[in-house]
Amino acid sequence: MIAMRDDTNVVNLRGEIDDNLELSHEIFGEKFFNTRIKINRLSNSYDILPMTISERLLQEIDIQENKNVSVTGQLRSYNKNVDNKNKLVLTVFVREIKSVEEDNKDPNNIFLDGYICKDPIYRKTPLGREITDLLVAINRPYNKSDYIPSIVWGRNAKFAKSLKIGDRIQMWGRVQSREYEKKLENGEAMKKVAYEVSISKIKKLPENNNE
Repeated sequence: MIAMRDDTNVVNLRGEIDDNLELSHEIFGEKFFNTRIKINRLSNSYDILPMTISERLLQEIDIQENKNVSVTGQLRSYNKNVDNKNKLVLTVFVREIKSVEEDNKDPNNIFLDGYICKDPIYRKTPLGREITDLLVAINRPYNKSDYIPSIVWGRNAKFAKSLKIGDRIQMWGRVQSREYEKKLENGEAMKKVAYEVSISKIKKLPENNNE
């Protein structure tokens, strides 16, 4: 049986929430809002990640007074039509949120259990660092899946480049935001932000381990 449990996609974040809420959608009278969370890195930089949160969870916390929060949820994907093209959009779907004091705990971690759904892309940076790009499908109930772009570094990149479509893998890492420039048809450059999982540990499961 293909895995469709809640524990195949688990995100834990700690950071400063943006109190600007934008209505995303409504399901059976329950409203969901988009916001963002700023998470510090050890390198003195930070990630700013999109989140989707139910109005019911917002009733339990005053985000204007308690900006430092702990979030547990899932990294979800959906297709958005932009300029008549489908664009893969990522967001952290919040299942639990609470106010916290700042501490030294890991502020950003994710576990994923899914399937390779696109041939890995292996490359090297100008400085010779090895990277493999993966697209991993994480199954959800009701015949839905999330498609998560991920990057693997160093010796793990060498391992990941040999993975095949359909291979089941487990990954541990963090969710990151990355700025890049996209050249427009008029020659100008536009700054954009991509979201992906940076993998620190990866494991391939045996073919018969599909429960």
